[in-house]
Amino acid sequence: MKEKIIEILSKIKPNVDFNTQQNLVESGILTSFDIVRLVVELNNEFDIEITPLYILPENFKSADAIAALVEKIEEDD
Repeated sequence: MKEKIIEILSKIKPNVDFNTQQNLVESGILTSFDIVRLVVELNNEFDIEITPLYILPENFKSADAIAALVEKIEEDD
């Protein structure tokens, strides 16, 4: 799952090492527009619905955090 998330992130922001970055939002790598695009891609790829309740900086700070978010939403469904 993390590999697919990194693939999606790389389409949105090429030339970023998403395996090592841990502060994607705080460092400005992901903008609010990037997060909207990412949410749409994640919803489509994993057949989930990331509601506004989950759109918090801590859920998008790294590829690991995003993977944990997707797993939590999948478990809650």
